[in-house]
Amino acid sequence: MLKYFQKSLPHSITIEEKDQKRLYKKLKWQVFISATLGYGLYYVCRLSLNVVKKPIVDAGILTETELGLVGSALFFTYAIGKLTNGFLADHSNIRRFMSIGLLISALANMIMGFTGTFVFFAICWGINGWVQSMGAPSSVVSLSRWYKDKERGSFYGFWSTSHNIGEALTYILTAVVVSYAGWQWGFRAAAIVGMLGALIISIYFHDTPESKGLPPVNKDFKKAKGTTTWTEQKGVLRNPYVWLLALSSAFMYISRYAVNSWGPYYFEAAKDYTLTQANTLVAISAVCGIIGTASSGFVSDKFFKGRRNAPALIFGLMNVTSLSIFLLGPKNMWWLDVLSMVLFGLAIGALICYLGGLMAVDIASKKASGAALGVVGVMSYLAAGVQDIASGYLIENNKTLINGETLYDFDSISVFWIGAAIASTLLALLTWKKT
Repeated sequence: MLKYFQKSLPHSITIEEKDQKRLYKKLKWQVFISATLGYGLYYVCRLSLNVVKKPIVDAGILTETELGLVGSALFFTYAIGKLTNGFLADHSNIRRFMSIGLLISALANMIMGFTGTFVFFAICWGINGWVQSMGAPSSVVSLSRWYKDKERGSFYGFWSTSHNIGEALTYILTAVVVSYAGWQWGFRAAAIVGMLGALIISIYFHDTPESKGLPPVNKDFKKAKGTTTWTEQKGVLRNPYVWLLALSSAFMYISRYAVNSWGPYYFEAAKDYTLTQANTLVAISAVCGIIGTASSGFVSDKFFKGRRNAPALIFGLMNVTSLSIFLLGPKNMWWLDVLSMVLFGLAIGALICYLGGLMAVDIASKKASGAALGVVGVMSYLAAGVQDIASGYLIENNKTLINGETLYDFDSISVFWIGAAIASTLLALLTWKKT
């Protein structure tokens, strides 16, 4: 009998370990898929306004300057929320944190589908910006909690495709809904999609391995003694390379949201495309962004030994090239505009991964992943907010009405958007030795 128990004990431990590994594998894939899909649906609730800008202006509801102010309300509250919610995410139950954020975002969109006044638009869009900032920190913290260091870069890249999934859904499906049902349904459809996303997150997104009876994954979380999360977060704030990456990301976000926020408007006004054609072109960049983002982490892990500096430079130059083609190319050349959006999507998709978070997370403690993302996020979205105000102002104040026809001069916009892409590339070079 004793020999039986001696033989069965190691076997039972082996079975328990196998069960743990099986459960861990199942749960970490649920976390990854729900984070990717859920954050993609966050974007549907964030970008709905961009699709309906021209119809709103054409209907006389708001002017370009007012739309710029409404758009900036999201970016400014999002920027502040990125910082505060990034720090809070490190301490929170991320399942509840992320699902509540998307639910409130959906409700804000629903309200906007039933109003047409500037004040309500600005208030709802500002609230939307705040809760939108709960999505990315929750997702990035989940990757730090559930994935090992050696696989984080690849999965971060795959997760970052959520941006592009959301953009593609918005610029294709939402545009079709608006074309047939009117601009109000652009917001209402986004709200319905957001509520579905909140439900998915609440079911399949998990807080920590420990909350499911599993051991922690990374060394930072295994230490019984050592520095606290707050101490590591303060270390992030004192790191000059994190701030340089934040500035580089900020200028990249100017060019990113220049196209996302005003690209459809530019294609309609400057190149005479229809609403559906204009949004299809921007959707092409979103689809190509999936390729750029999904491959970015894998490429840097596989071919550059985990270093992000060289690929960040390559994609930064690609961003400058794509914007130059987009803004300086001639009218009536569909294939050239498609090419510009393909290059832009590939470049921005990768840069969102590198400059928008991964490079900062790499040089920060895993206990402070949310804080690192928050520092980059606050700079990025403050810049995006300034971009929306400046772009709206420059577009409205450089148009003239001649014989009943509105003519636009986009020279100043071209300098602004291309210059931002160049500045982003140069700033990223200053972190070369560290990243």
